[in-house]
Amino acid sequence: MASFPDSVNEHDIAKAKFIGELLVPVAPFDQKSGHEAWTVAFAPNGSYFAWSQGHRIVKLIPWTKCLKNFSMGHGGEGTNASSPRHSSWQSSNGGQAILVATEPREHTIDCGDIVWGLAFGSSVPEKHSRCVNIEWHRFKFGQDQLLLATGLNNGRIKIWDVYTGKLLLNLMDHSDVVRDLTFAPDGSLMLVSASRDKTLRVWDLKDDGNMVKVLRGHQNWVYCSAFSPDSSILCSVGAGKAVFLWNMDKYTLIRKLEGHHNDVVSCEFSPDGALLATASYDTRVIVWDHHKATVLLELGHLFPPPSPIFAGGANDRWVRAVSFCRDVCHIASIADDRLVRFWSTEERAPQAIASISNGLCCAFSAEGNVLAAGTRDGSVHFWECPRSISTLQHMCRMALRRVMTTQQVEALAIPMPLRDYLAYKVI
Repeated sequence: MASFPDSVNEHDIAKAKFIGELLVPVAPFDQKSGHEAWTVAFAPNGSYFAWSQGHRIVKLIPWTKCLKNFSMGHGGEGTNASSPRHSSWQSSNGGQAILVATEPREHTIDCGDIVWGLAFGSSVPEKHSRCVNIEWHRFKFGQDQLLLATGLNNGRIKIWDVYTGKLLLNLMDHSDVVRDLTFAPDGSLMLVSASRDKTLRVWDLKDDGNMVKVLRGHQNWVYCSAFSPDSSILCSVGAGKAVFLWNMDKYTLIRKLEGHHNDVVSCEFSPDGALLATASYDTRVIVWDHHKATVLLELGHLFPPPSPIFAGGANDRWVRAVSFCRDVCHIASIADDRLVRFWSTEERAPQAIASISNGLCCAFSAEGNVLAAGTRDGSVHFWECPRSISTLQHMCRMALRRVMTTQQVEALAIPMPLRDYLAYKVI
């Protein structure tokens, strides 16, 4: 069994550039269960990076400050040193430093229980609550509001003000671990939580965190959920082989995507909304056209590929996480073979790889030039994404697919090769 097909020589694959890592303080209890970094997240505006450090602690770090410590330069636009930097992030200095009011502050948050899920949410004032009694709202979210939601081991969800580190809301309705959280990208502050109690719950934070709907359909634990860029569709995956797609206007199930042979543990839409990537313990990442429920691309992590019977069992190639880069041309995945893979959507072999021990999760920065990956020991590793210049043709495709479904593209009176390109059938 190998990590790459016979046609690919591992030594010929480029090595992703390692930028640096964030280490947790070493203490005797760090060897016990509960120190895993289950989730890492970047703020939509690129101002903050957050990760679950283990043992109830979430660290909020100004992203520009983090990049400076890695000697990448302000905002991550350049590299000022060839060697990576290592940082051990302790608690803040008690707020004694004198900072400009507009300068982001570092915060250490004690959530009171093991943190499984993290999500940033930003508010757009034009997006009103669905509640009609808006005059009774306790919180008035401004345009510059940035929130952090944390999903805990005890089933609670805590909402924090990122700029102050203060607790705003405590949401209690799940009966088991809140495994994942995701905000609607439209600025409505609609939050979806995925739990081991087999449900997804929709919360309206502009209505003081009131629960809007419970989505039922999963027969086992729900591991992950993700919104489409226009917030109209929700994807959810869990301890089962099916991928669920939900209509978030009507809160109804659209369809189930069938194709995986083991638990599906991670999912993410492409930034233009045309593609959906799902990662599974069956050693594969599948890239779907979710509009038509078809498989466009399979990215294997074990060769020869296991048969459906053996793919449902244990192996050392379980894929733990998948993430889309902002350019839609690159996908990152983390598997149990101790490798991070950077895939090009135009190729079936990784464009670059990097070593990681016990990787659990990954996420691209808002700019798309850096990948962060969390591990079982609570640390976070960072790599540069392989660089490429998007063609004008691809940029036009992204712009069009943000507003058109595959069915609408196929209805266009244009040559078939161009329709296939716009529908991503060429990958």
